[in-house]
Amino acid sequence: MSKKTIVIGVAGGIAAYKALDVVSRLKKKDYDIHVIMTKSACEFVTPLSFQAMSQNEVVYDMFEEPKAWEIQHISLAKKADLLLVVPATANIIGKIANGIADDMLSTTIMASTGKVVFAPAMNVNMYDNPILQNNISKLEAYGYGFIEPAKGRLACGDIGKGKLEDTEIIAEMVHSMMYSSKDLIGKKVLVTAGPTISKIDPVRYITNHSSGKMGFEIAKEARDRGAEVTLVSGPTSLKNPFGVNVIEVETNKEMFEAVMSNQSESDIIIKSAAVSDYKPREYSTQKIKKSEDTLTIEFEKDRDILKELGRRKKHQILIGFAAESEDLINNAEKKIEKKNLDYIIVNDISREDIGFKSNENEAVLISKNKKCTELGKCTKREMAFKIFECIVNE
Repeated sequence: MSKKTIVIGVAGGIAAYKALDVVSRLKKKDYDIHVIMTKSACEFVTPLSFQAMSQNEVVYDMFEEPKAWEIQHISLAKKADLLLVVPATANIIGKIANGIADDMLSTTIMASTGKVVFAPAMNVNMYDNPILQNNISKLEAYGYGFIEPAKGRLACGDIGKGKLEDTEIIAEMVHSMMYSSKDLIGKKVLVTAGPTISKIDPVRYITNHSSGKMGFEIAKEARDRGAEVTLVSGPTSLKNPFGVNVIEVETNKEMFEAVMSNQSESDIIIKSAAVSDYKPREYSTQKIKKSEDTLTIEFEKDRDILKELGRRKKHQILIGFAAESEDLINNAEKKIEKKNLDYIIVNDISREDIGFKSNENEAVLISKNKKCTELGKCTKREMAFKIFECIVNE
């Protein structure tokens, strides 16, 4: 399969230097990147910098002698699977909204029949100006996409909306738009991730080593495939993914309530959270003082969220995770029957190179008819892809 092509248009704003990072991030995702710069953009960043990042010639002069016999703005417009303008100034937005094509970037945009997305960046007053907002509304009505700017301190010193969205988010949003598998459009996917905590007193609690990485990558994969995704997450240090409804919880009880309130309308439920199985029988409202050399705390079983989901299941596809240290397949198969699952994903937590906190995992996916699929050692995002490939194509 040939690489998909993204044409990136760089307009003349102070945020032009950030477009270098967008190019770098998309290049790492294996896209063929071509850059068009306006004349004013070249005053902020040199074309050579974008050439080095994109590994392609940068176009910035409409009347430069072409390297090959082709009309460049038409050639690039046809080549682009997506055209991203970053940063998009009020000037370039106004030009396109009013049909003005007087340089290489504007003519290429006007000639493009593919998806065109603008990532605006400008002063807050310019962004709030009703003329600009009217131009944005006009372009949205024509089918052009926009990545909203963020709020923050702007280059001019003002505080407000107009700051270019984080480059990591821009690259992820573009990658999501370009994602080849869109087989979950119209589906609702519920994912749980991270640990839960069981409180002992106002200071102390017990938890586990779950980082939430696997669940977050599953949520991103479902989002990119077109699903409407709800992610119920225990405490993690991870950034909330864009385009996902994130519900943050701490305890087993809070996760139970969040999951059950979304259970009935979900089509696929993937429970990858490491939920506390036990909780202190009694919670001390006051900090427990040091007294004896030992401290005994009595624990009792907490809710089994996955089992309750299996009991309530109707049309949903229900997938659980099993973190095992011995007799992996046998223990996982018992859980499938006991908890009425459609699939279970089992991995070996005794290994230090996979699982908790690692960016990689290795697991086996087992179906309710005991079919085993080796998912192999890979990144957690790659594993999320493999999981959905198995579920969707079963």
